[in-house]
Amino acid sequence: MIIKILGPGCQKCKVLLERTSEVVAENAFDAEVSKVEDIVEIMNYSILSTPAMVINEKVVSKGSLLSKEEIKKLIEKEIHG
Repeated sequence: MIIKILGPGCQKCKVLLERTSEVVAENAFDAEVSKVEDIVEIMNYSILSTPAMVINEKVVSKGSLLSKEEIKKLIEKEIHG
């Protein structure tokens, strides 16, 4: 599973990246977490507000700082379909 955090480097984007990495580690999810700061690449996802989360190339959240529980639910939803 590929998880991307989209954002230009603002504090909310950094916190979302940190929380997502923690959730992946704490739950032993088989996932690679990365940060996308390139504005052109971010625009390719057709989002207008950051931070945003993309799981396996599908935008699952945009414009909100998710809690660790919300992040876990989104990942589990993607795993279990």
